[in-house]
Amino acid sequence: MRIDPDDLAVVMEKDPAIVDEEDARRFHTGLQAVSMYRESHELWLQGRKMEAREINFKAHQLTGCDIHPGATIGKRFFIDHATGVVIGETAIIGDNVSLYQGVTLGGVSTNKGKRHPTIGNHVVVGCNASVLGDITIGNNVRIGAGSVVLKDVPDDCTVVGVPGRIVRRAGLKTSECDLMHNQLPDPEKDRMASMEAEISVLRAQVAALEKLIKDRDSDEF
Repeated sequence: MRIDPDDLAVVMEKDPAIVDEEDARRFHTGLQAVSMYRESHELWLQGRKMEAREINFKAHQLTGCDIHPGATIGKRFFIDHATGVVIGETAIIGDNVSLYQGVTLGGVSTNKGKRHPTIGNHVVVGCNASVLGDITIGNNVRIGAGSVVLKDVPDDCTVVGVPGRIVRRAGLKTSECDLMHNQLPDPEKDRMASMEAEISVLRAQVAALEKLIKDRDSDEF
């Protein structure tokens, strides 16, 4: 199995659990899945589709990751944990993209044409997120864990939720900080905090009214 030096380098940079290059080559399932995909993709482009599918099938058995040999994937592609990752035939992925376990880049139709997502450069897709259909995800986009993205996303955005919604534009770029999921905005938490603040204000107003009524009743007696 040939391993692209750029793919190996990005694993060494982004996975602190890796001991050394030998460890990465032998045991990093993400690197193995990507390397086997690249071999199968070469065969696919040569028209040797059954051979390509055989490698794809073996990669799925070995790593739990299913990357169709027809997909187009750029340089320095990083899969942190290969288990459950699915990338469809017409998906296009740019350079410096990172995926976590359980990510699906899938289709929503049965037509033979372009039916899978196009992913830009410097994109991070969190674990168990799904990006579905012939949509375009721009450069420097972060997609939160568990999100379901069904529409185009412009450059420099953060998307979370089901369905996915943009919660930050032109924010922290993934090329600068692409693994810090703790920095993703939490709109539900923000909404709850806002509601709690409003409730506190209402409670104070009710307490003031109750005191006013009590004082008035005392004056009448």
